[in-house]
Amino acid sequence: MDEPRRIAIHRSLNRAHLLLGAERSLVLMAGLITALLIFSGNISVWSITLAIVFWSGSFWALVRMAKADSQMSQVYQRHIRYRAYYSAHSCIEAPLPGGGSPKA
Repeated sequence: MDEPRRIAIHRSLNRAHLLLGAERSLVLMAGLITALLIFSGNISVWSITLAIVFWSGSFWALVRMAKADSQMSQVYQRHIRYRAYYSAHSCIEAPLPGGGSPKA
C-alpha cells in the first residue's frame, strides 16, 4: 500500500488525427483539388498528369509537415488570428518602462 497510484494514459487519447500520415483535413482538401483537376472539363492525359504531380507534391509536403508537428496548420491559423495581439519589438538601446536605462 506504500506505492503511489498509477493511472494508464493511452496513446490514442493524446495523438493527433492523421490520415495517411498527414493532417486529415489537409489530405482531404488535397484529394478534392486532385479530383477537381482530373474531372474539370475533360479527362485528358495532361489533366491526369497534372493531378498526379499535384497529389504527390502536396502529399509529400503534408507528410513532412506532420512529421515536424502534427498540428501545424492549427498552430499557423492561431498565429494569424492572434497577430494583432503581439507586442512590439524592441532593440538593445530601447528605454525601459518607467524611464530607466538598461544596466551595462
